[in-house]
Amino acid sequence: MAEVFVSMEGKPPPLDADSAAARQPGKQPIDKTTIMMRLRITRGTFSSMSETSVRRKQKRARKVHAGAPANNFSADYFRKFYLDTATRVVTPAEMRSRAALIASALRQCQIPVRRILDAGCGIGLLRRPFLQFLPRARYTGLEASEYLCSRFGWSRGSIVDFAPRRPFDLVVCYDVLQYLPDAEAAAAIANLRLLSRAALYVSALTIEDWRKNCDRSRTDRAVHLRSGAWYRRRLQKSFRYVGFGIWLRKNVTAILWEMERS
Repeated sequence: MAEVFVSMEGKPPPLDADSAAARQPGKQPIDKTTIMMRLRITRGTFSSMSETSVRRKQKRARKVHAGAPANNFSADYFRKFYLDTATRVVTPAEMRSRAALIASALRQCQIPVRRILDAGCGIGLLRRPFLQFLPRARYTGLEASEYLCSRFGWSRGSIVDFAPRRPFDLVVCYDVLQYLPDAEAAAAIANLRLLSRAALYVSALTIEDWRKNCDRSRTDRAVHLRSGAWYRRRLQKSFRYVGFGIWLRKNVTAILWEMERS
């Protein structure tokens, strides 16, 4: 090994007994068999180093998941996470504040909102607040849960492939993407470009949130945890970030002062 690395630095390796013999009169040089054996040893050394490097890279690329997704989004699920005050993950007051923030930010950006799609709307906690803060907008709830669609009258479908006749001014995707495997989540983000003609609000539980921010006693574990960077890389292809989960289409002109930009 010492000979190999010294040779790589452009310096001649130290002479061993055979090499010295080859340079001294009357001494016999090393034969071809010895040379071939040394080449095999050197190649084997570098091959082993390469395989170790590949294994390390593969190990670093592994993803972290909080648990195996197994939700059917039945009545029990929504009762636990949205209705029961002892176990619910969010309150109506919190969702009202979220709607007020989104409406105020878009108003500041001078983005008119007439049509809203709430993708994965759940029990519709954003519906009334949006009707209050964006009174001229029409609200559409999209849900994959058969139970919720039959109870609240939402449109049945998935954010992955939902294809309305025309896009919406604002699309909300709140706590939906973490329930989708990587390929479906990526397809859903790509579909958001077709669903929104102007603005987008996205929130999803990330690895960082799971480790530092969320209350695990109230948070559903049956999700796919990814980094925030994973989502941002895909969203940035079609949208530019404003702040607080709000994105604007890149082809939309928004009035933002320099110090207001993210």
